[in-house]
Amino acid sequence: MPIYGYARTSTTDQNAGLDDQIKRLHTEGCDKVYFEQASATDLGARKEWTKLLQSLQTGDMVVITKIDRAARSIAHMVDITKTMKEKGASIRILDMNIDTTTPTGTLMLNIFSSVAQFEKDMMLERQRVGIAAAKEADKTKPLAQRTYKGRKPTAKNKLDDVRTLLASGKTKQEVADTLNIGVASIYRMLKAA
Repeated sequence: MPIYGYARTSTTDQNAGLDDQIKRLHTEGCDKVYFEQASATDLGARKEWTKLLQSLQTGDMVVITKIDRAARSIAHMVDITKTMKEKGASIRILDMNIDTTTPTGTLMLNIFSSVAQFEKDMMLERQRVGIAAAKEADKTKPLAQRTYKGRKPTAKNKLDDVRTLLASGKTKQEVADTLNIGVASIYRMLKAA
């Protein structure tokens, strides 16, 4: 049964973290380690991860050090696990001591996923209640004095940084990774400007 490792850091200045992951994966017996420096949110930039998933066959195992190396959340990890299961492959997450080749490992991953989804639902409910209360309080004020404006767009606030980094010769993907925004946001900002 081939064992593949996957290591990732978000930026190119995290070389020590990437090297540590690779070393740990080799220590765990990985036959081959795929690695890259790419944002977790931009799945299109994660070419090694895509290559690894596409190459999986029945009986293969993927080992990662932590869940956030492969997934944005536990719910995303469950989706990844389903994809691997369809291919007949499994996953081990070292820091959580989860191994989906065992019924207990699969159960633990599903429990973590359920808890994560519950926490997300509760957060969204609290957010809806807070927004409704803020809007209700503002209804009695004149329009110019209203305080509830909603969340400021995060990417739009980085237009100056985007221009500076592009002018320094970085590619749009490098700028997106550096500023932790999507490449599509960069195109939208530049088009609007």
